[in-house]
Amino acid sequence: AILVEAQSGDILYEKDAHKKWYPASMTKIMTMILALEAVRDGKANLEDMVISSEYACGYGGTQVWLEPGEEFTLKEMLIAIAVGSANDCSVAVAEHLAGTDKAFADMMTKKAKELGAKNTNFTNSHGLHDDDHYTTAYDLSLMARYALTLPHMTDFTTIKEYTFREEPKLLVLHNTNKLLWWFEGTKGLKTGTTSAAKRNLTAVAEKDGLDLISVVMGVDERNGHFTQSMNLLRHGFAKYEFKMFFEKDQEVAQIEVGKGIQEHVHVVPLDPVGIAVPKGDEEAHEVRLDLPKMVEAPIEKGMEVGRAVVLKGKKEMSSVPLVASQDVGRCTLFQQLKKVLNAVFVIN
Repeated sequence: AILVEAQSGDILYEKDAHKKWYPASMTKIMTMILALEAVRDGKANLEDMVISSEYACGYGGTQVWLEPGEEFTLKEMLIAIAVGSANDCSVAVAEHLAGTDKAFADMMTKKAKELGAKNTNFTNSHGLHDDDHYTTAYDLSLMARYALTLPHMTDFTTIKEYTFREEPKLLVLHNTNKLLWWFEGTKGLKTGTTSAAKRNLTAVAEKDGLDLISVVMGVDERNGHFTQSMNLLRHGFAKYEFKMFFEKDQEVAQIEVGKGIQEHVHVVPLDPVGIAVPKGDEEAHEVRLDLPKMVEAPIEKGMEVGRAVVLKGKKEMSSVPLVASQDVGRCTLFQQLKKVLNAVFVIN
């Protein structure tokens, strides 16, 4: 098990967090990561049609009973994965994005390594048991932290009920993560259960600005993965609070713009700038703004121009991108000349 603060990755509790274990359907966190990365990067679209192959339709376990040749949008498939833990949809999405489930699994393992998940190996996109398919609680916390940065991840994993198919027979999916009903502030992510892996859950919850990620693996008792997760999250929220320095989109600085229509661009954090601290902790923290003196136009709104770094003494505790809050176009040659002449006139 492990409990971490989502923004900084600070470990608040751990027990055998680096022990290799079977993730079961928590595998689908990485399946969704790769799919939503592709959407973010323009390599796929949520409205793309995904065609079900005979191979994808042949999987057991949790499924939506796809038929060979049946089509759904990528969005519909991803929601079925997030809500209903559909194995057949996982394979269909994997084939859509990589050609085969095996090729996609190799991409999953590679991405895990890039995130620092060194004790992880994926052999499939769905999580049905394979002795060579494993991860750790710590590695899953890394994947979950990254997953939270992707558009649509929490939108999909917090859906409680979803009508996947109306004809020829109604199929309504109910989210397998009971914390959405049982624990206030839950924002996803994914359950996983097989006879070998037992009961597992990666969960995310927020309270008073503090986002926590809990991972529990290998739980024996029925609903134990939910109760153990709630115990971890309650412990975290009881012991820690989020010390806020700057809110998301709060202006923190202005930077001079070279060759721009405007002289300066306003800079804001992409996410809240803060850190989890023990309640009552009076230890000093400060924020360092790593920004250039000037940026060249053109500048697009949301373009990263620096970082806000939270420091405890000299140690860097967390870092948040700082972005431009507006577009700044580039001056034409005539506009640049006019600015120079105006500056000369002012000096004279």
